[in-house]
Amino acid sequence: MPVIAFAEACPGIGLVVSGVVLLGVCTVMYTEQIATLGQMLPLAFLGACLADHTGYYLGRWLGPPFHQTRLALRRKASLDKAEKLLRNHGEFAIIFGRMMTAIRSLIPMLTGISGMSRWRYSLYDMLACGIWTGGLGLLVVGLDNVLGSSG
Repeated sequence: MPVIAFAEACPGIGLVVSGVVLLGVCTVMYTEQIATLGQMLPLAFLGACLADHTGYYLGRWLGPPFHQTRLALRRKASLDKAEKLLRNHGEFAIIFGRMMTAIRSLIPMLTGISGMSRWRYSLYDMLACGIWTGGLGLLVVGLDNVLGSSG
């Protein structure tokens, strides 16, 4: 469970591993009574937090060299605006970005590049992962009810 949650949110890997895989595995494990929500959801939360923090710290590590690339120097004004926006309102990007599969693996790295403080990032990321985990649980139970009532 944590490996799949990590993979679908990890920078790079998350662009090709869909969240549907995690949802499918959780639903099958739940409906077949292999695991309970109480067993699966904390593991999914852990994998999601680890992936997000990997992206964040990768962004902090890559940020300074990235700013010296030709691409970044040509778009300095736009990048400065985007980074300022992330520093000032990054909590919204972290929370909403976690809910959107297309950008889930990118937002942590971008907030790391922007220089958001570690504590602020961790606080909002754990909140976002908690909301996301609750949604995963609701989807699993909802799919079980849909699949259970049709059979």
